[in-house]
Amino acid sequence: AVVSTQSTGIRIPSELIPDLSSIIFGERRQQLDANTLNNRNTLPKLDTLRWRVDVAISTSVLNRVLEPSITMETKLSNGCIQQFEVPVSKFHQLRYNVAYVLKEIEDVEKRNILKIQD
Repeated sequence: AVVSTQSTGIRIPSELIPDLSSIIFGERRQQLDANTLNNRNTLPKLDTLRWRVDVAISTSVLNRVLEPSITMETKLSNGCIQQFEVPVSKFHQLRYNVAYVLKEIEDVEKRNILKIQD
């Protein structure tokens, strides 16, 4: 009844209303939801993140450099591997933000709102 009254406003033909109702409210809804979840486009997920610090002791131009560089490697769920260098300042910013988010998650988990009470 709700679908038939609202469908006239959007000009859905009356012969399609029973099928539409069975999809939205009937037993075909679970099949529609399952197909939507299985066929949706998703971005690849981060499988691994590796990093290392390299320190250049000297170069062909300078005798003494001692400047660190951070090399990071990501592997995604689609198999794509990317390697890149990160400035030390950005690495420290990343480290700080990850620690901050982990602390926030810990604080949320400690709140009584999210705990199941018996």
